[in-house]
Amino acid sequence: MNETVSASPPLWLLAELTYRCPLHCAFCYNPVDFASHGPELDTDAWRRVIAEARALGAAQIGFSGGEPLVRDDLEVLVAHARTLGYYTNLITSGVGLNETRIAALKEAGLDHIQLSFQDSTRELNDFLSSTRTFELKRNVARLIKAYGYPMVLNCVLHRFNLPHVAQIIEMALDIGAEYLELANTQYYGWALLNREQLMPTAEQLREAEDTVNRYRKLAGDRCKILFVVPDYFEQRPKACMNGWGSVFLGIAPDGAALPCHAARSLPGLDLPNVRDASVADIWYGSSAFNAFRGDDWMREPCRSCDERSVDHGGCRCQAYLLTGDARAADPVCSKSPHHGEVERAVTLARRRPGGDERPLLFRSMAASRGHD
Repeated sequence: MNETVSASPPLWLLAELTYRCPLHCAFCYNPVDFASHGPELDTDAWRRVIAEARALGAAQIGFSGGEPLVRDDLEVLVAHARTLGYYTNLITSGVGLNETRIAALKEAGLDHIQLSFQDSTRELNDFLSSTRTFELKRNVARLIKAYGYPMVLNCVLHRFNLPHVAQIIEMALDIGAEYLELANTQYYGWALLNREQLMPTAEQLREAEDTVNRYRKLAGDRCKILFVVPDYFEQRPKACMNGWGSVFLGIAPDGAALPCHAARSLPGLDLPNVRDASVADIWYGSSAFNAFRGDDWMREPCRSCDERSVDHGGCRCQAYLLTGDARAADPVCSKSPHHGEVERAVTLARRRPGGDERPLLFRSMAASRGHD
């Protein structure tokens, strides 16, 4: 570990309990080589990590994956986190959430459930996840309402379902959603492999955003609708994770500590592991978490940009994936010398031929092993 540096404590702990998942989504942000990573942390290790992060100041915990419901100890971990004072959030596909388990999670003190759909129709929902889960998800949505949870739906958008935004919102309103997050695909992990097939046109995106704004007026206070524009269609990058090593701490199933969801994509980044070090040592002292804190690491044009304290140079993983250099200016930024990479990807979507494009590569163990 390096010498401790000045940093604020983490506020949000993402506990990625497992990479196992019954769905096979083509836009999954999990690493494409997930099958090559080590065994999952056991219950005691997760309890220690959760307690150490809370002692540092983490206030919210998300239980994610993969599908966290495949872990038999989920209720134990939720109860442990709740006892420590966390606000607890389950991020789930709904597969495995039956009445027995939701009752146990309620008893354990779970505060919040976010349920994902892939589309408003059975056909496209099941195609995009390569499963038959649409009716199951509808039933889980009813269970969530019956147990008094706020209804929070998430749907990842791309060129296949952007034309259905109105129907997705109608579905959310029909099942009583208080919150609907329409998050356009960001291109990491499996989504990057399928970028050519998933990338929408600027026209599709504008039409979808107009539809969302129209429904916001119609829905009023019934449902808060969030619409997250994909980075590739912006002129300035987002402040990724509110700044590297600033508020977000992710722990992968094998114990690797992540400054952002996609940090495993960065070669040469020596990711610490909670099996070998305390959360405090990792957060404050590890080379990985200090790699892009502050702005000393920045190169031009970021170094002299008056917006560097707003966007923190953008996303390091996106910079690497598009330029091969994690210290480069995020190519989403129009000031980046690599902005043309983003413009080419968007232009390709507009010119996409109608017939013979490559098929989607769905997330699977076999495909993951092929990327070892």
